[in-house]
Amino acid sequence: MAVEAGTQQDERVAGRVWTVRLDPDGRPSAGAVRLSCSRPACADQRIPAGASAGRKAAIAHVNTHLSHIRAGGGPRAAAGCACRAADCAWHTPEPATARRGGGTAAGAAVRCGGPVVLTICSDRAQRLWRVAEMCARCAAATSDCRVLDTAAPTLPTIPPAAGRAVAGAGMQPQPAASAAGPSAGAAAVFSDHAPCPAADATAGAGPAALPRARTGSPAPAPRQVKRWGRIGQRTVPHTLEPDVLRLELIDLGNAFRAYQQRPQPDLALLAELHERKAHAFSLWAHVSGDASLRREAQRAELAAQTTREMHANRTGQLPGDTTPADGPAVERLLTRGQAAHARTVLAHATAHSPHPGAEVRLAVLMLTLRAAHAGTGNITGQDVTGWLPDTAERVLQQLVAADWLHLPHTVDDLMAAPPEDPTPFTIPALLPDRPRPFTFGKTTRARISGWAQKTVGDRKIRKKKPTAATRLLALHTAAHTRPDGRLGHPRAGGLPLDQVAAFTALKPEQVGEHADLLVAADWLTEADTGQGQLRGQLADRVLPLSGLL
Repeated sequence: MAVEAGTQQDERVAGRVWTVRLDPDGRPSAGAVRLSCSRPACADQRIPAGASAGRKAAIAHVNTHLSHIRAGGGPRAAAGCACRAADCAWHTPEPATARRGGGTAAGAAVRCGGPVVLTICSDRAQRLWRVAEMCARCAAATSDCRVLDTAAPTLPTIPPAAGRAVAGAGMQPQPAASAAGPSAGAAAVFSDHAPCPAADATAGAGPAALPRARTGSPAPAPRQVKRWGRIGQRTVPHTLEPDVLRLELIDLGNAFRAYQQRPQPDLALLAELHERKAHAFSLWAHVSGDASLRREAQRAELAAQTTREMHANRTGQLPGDTTPADGPAVERLLTRGQAAHARTVLAHATAHSPHPGAEVRLAVLMLTLRAAHAGTGNITGQDVTGWLPDTAERVLQQLVAADWLHLPHTVDDLMAAPPEDPTPFTIPALLPDRPRPFTFGKTTRARISGWAQKTVGDRKIRKKKPTAATRLLALHTAAHTRPDGRLGHPRAGGLPLDQVAAFTALKPEQVGEHADLLVAADWLTEADTGQGQLRGQLADRVLPLSGLL
C-alpha cells in the first residue's frame, strides 16, 4: 500500500508550499526581526519594531499569498501532497507506545489520502507559518493546522484502453453527451452497463427518453423504541431486563432532565421523582446484584424524604396532608427537622446552665448555638450587649468563674474589642473529645443560630425593653408552634405552663405578664394562661420564624 501511494504521488504535480518565518536580526537585545519567505520572488524584510510588529507583517504577507491562491482557483485537485513529499515530517510525533511496532516513514505514507486541501500551519511561538497543498489525512495528523479550502473533485474519465477493453468484452461503450445536454463536458456513468431488453425495439426511434424521477418520498422507516438511556451518571444498558424496568429508568432520566429546565421549582414533583428513582434503583440492584445501585436507591429515598419536608415547610402542611392551606405559603427559616434540633438545644441549655437565672440561661443558649459543632466559636462585646443590655459583663464573669466558658483574655478585653475583631471562646463540655449532645452538622448549626439571633433581636420586642425572660419566652413560643401558628400540639391545646416557666426561669403565675408583653410587641396575636396551659398564636409577621411541631 505504501508503494502504491508513492507511485501515485510521483505521477501527480507537486503540491505548493509557502513558508514564512521570523528570525532575530542582529543582536537579540536590539529587538529587530527579519521576515523571510520561501518563494524566490519575495525579498527579505527587516522589521526594527520588534516581534509583535513582525508577527503582524508576517500575517499580512501570508494573507497576500492566500488571496493570490484564491484568485488562481484555490487548491488543485491534481496536486500531490506536500507533506508526503517531505516524508510526512510535519506530522505530530506519536507516543512511544504507538511506535513499539516499528513505525517508519513508510508507515506514515500509508496515511496519505482524501481530497487535496489548502492548509495553514503555525508553531506555538508564532515564528513560522506554512501554507501548503496537502491531503486531508496529513492535515488531520499535523498539529496547529487549519484547513482553509478543499479542492473541487474531478469527474472520472475512462481511458481509451479501458473503453476498448469494455468493447472487447461484448459491451458497448457509453456515448458522450451531446453539446445540447445539460452537461456538455461530462458523460453520465451508470452502475448497470447491461444492454436494455428493449434496445432493439427503440434503436431506430432516436434517443430513448429517460424515466422520470419519482416525486413521492419513500415511506419513512418505522421508528424504533430507544433501548438505552442515561439517568444521573449511569447508563441504562439496552440488555437490561425486564423491559418495564429499563423503560422506567430511561423515562426517569428524561424526567429529571426536564425538571432541570423548569423555570420554577416544584418540590412535590421532585419528591415524587426521587421516590420513583429509589424504587427503580432498588429493583435494578436486585436484578444486577450491584451494591452501589442499592446505596444509590437509599440516597434517593433520603432525598425524597428531605424534599417532602422542604415542601411541607414551605406550604405549612404536614407530610401526607392534602388539605390546601389557607392563604399564601409561608417561607420558614427552619425546616421541620431543623426545628426539632433547635428544641434539642433549648432543652440542653435548660439542663446544663451553671446558674438558674434567666440572664445566664439566655447567654448559655446563644453561646451553645455558636459552639455546638466543635465546641469553639467567636463572639464580640456587641453580641453579648445585644442579648443582655445591662448585665452582659456580670453574666460572662459568672460563666467564666463556673469553668463553663473559657476565654483567651479577660471579660473586659472582650467587651472593649471592636466588632471587626471577634474573640474566640471555648465551651469545654462541647469539645469533640467529650460525648456529643447534638447530631446536626455545620449547616444546621448556622441556620439554628441565625434563627435564635433573629428571634432574640426582634425589633418590636427590643422597643418594649424586654428582660431575658421575655426573650426566652419568645424563643420557646417560636420553637413550639403548629403550621397554622397556634402554640403547642393540637391534642394538648397549648404549651404546659410549668414547662414554659422552667425554661424561662419564671414562676407559672409570672408567665402571663411576659406573654402580654409579647402581644404588645405584635409577637403573639393573643395569649391565655388559664387551666395550666399557655394558649395563643404567633403573629403573621413572625410566622417565618416558627418551628413546626
